[in-house]
Amino acid sequence: MTYRDVASPQVLVWACTSVGARMPVAMAPLALVFLVRERPGGYALGAVLAAVYVIGEIVGAPVLGMRLRPERPRPHLAAGLAAGAAGFAGLGLLPDVGSLILGGCAVLAGSAPAAVTGGLRALLTELVPERAVPQALSTESMLNSVIWAVSPAAVTGLALGVAPRVPLLLAAVLMGASLAGLWLLPSGWKTGSEGGTRTGQPSTSRLLLGAWPVYVTGAASLSLLGLAELALPALLEQRGIRVGWSGPMLAGLAVGGGLGAFLYGLRTWPGLLRTRSVVLMCGTSVCVTLLALTPDAAGIAAALAVGGLLQSGALVTRNLALREVLPPTVLAAGYSVMYAAAGAGYAATGSLAGALLTVTVPSRAVLAGVVLTLVLTGVGWWGEARRTRGSGGCAGGVVAADPPAPAAGSSPAGHPVFGREPGPGPEGAAVRGRGDAEGRL
Repeated sequence: MTYRDVASPQVLVWACTSVGARMPVAMAPLALVFLVRERPGGYALGAVLAAVYVIGEIVGAPVLGMRLRPERPRPHLAAGLAAGAAGFAGLGLLPDVGSLILGGCAVLAGSAPAAVTGGLRALLTELVPERAVPQALSTESMLNSVIWAVSPAAVTGLALGVAPRVPLLLAAVLMGASLAGLWLLPSGWKTGSEGGTRTGQPSTSRLLLGAWPVYVTGAASLSLLGLAELALPALLEQRGIRVGWSGPMLAGLAVGGGLGAFLYGLRTWPGLLRTRSVVLMCGTSVCVTLLALTPDAAGIAAALAVGGLLQSGALVTRNLALREVLPPTVLAAGYSVMYAAAGAGYAATGSLAGALLTVTVPSRAVLAGVVLTLVLTGVGWWGEARRTRGSGGCAGGVVAADPPAPAAGSSPAGHPVFGREPGPGPEGAAVRGRGDAEGRL
């Protein structure tokens, strides 16, 4: 279980395709603000366009993700990328049209490719041995950290140094170029059905609903990031620190996230996935609390960096947890729902902080966001523990497949990823092996 299992030409192709598909997503909100900021009321319009874009992502990810078919996802992913590129091109080529048309382009750019993240994640796990899936997901998290660190600087430089429309045109070019990479990747991913048979398979929507605790904790894991990003400038101003330091500090947050993902993939960690997730989330919450209470710039920067390090590990545990509770046939849809849930958590905590900033000081707004995050984390942990306790039987007439024989190179306990035998027990059973119907909710 090392990163050598991830290093391959196909994973490099996947990484280039992923950059082309995801960098436009990271660029979009800030690019939309710069696009219209010189209009009357431009900043307010930019905020509305960014919100519309994010809403498009949140709605599009689960709706389109559920339509992905493991045996043939490429046409669906290609259509989404092409439509998303068209939406970005419309924003860049028609910056002076009415706000309704801009809003329509923003919705298209956000919603059409929203299922691509889940599809690409499923394809990545197809490119590596089963034992290297944690390292692959850690690599994905590191790549995302780089993308989110580079994107704000790229948007600001291009918008102010060249023209406000250029970042959106670049986004269209990148998303269009990622189409070529799809044809160099596998056409689909395994469903795992060859290991056994199942009758009475629940519907995709019921399977996805059964994983709700993982989505709740996933939303909590990203909500702290939104809290830190949106409240940091106001917090620095409250402390008498130059607001310009927010950029380098957020870059430190991204660097910490990349380092945390790398460290998480270096070894197998003890404990259940849900326990690891709670520990990491509580650690991240402590860091954000220190961020709110620390009076000097160095302390704030350190709290952000360590918080990013811990948070990235929490995100990886959530993706691994989905692999335990969902069958491969709906895993890409599950990743897409997770993407939407994380975006919703980001938006909810950011909105809460924004509303509180109008009635209280920034430090208290941040602390209120931390409380909300801890509540979400507790609800998610409770849901996962409750689901596990009901995993001894079969749900809804679904017959679990016999566990496969240990793969070569697997851990001593037999499971190639998590270091334990598959089957009933703590976090060992997938949705299809849970108990009564209530265990899904």
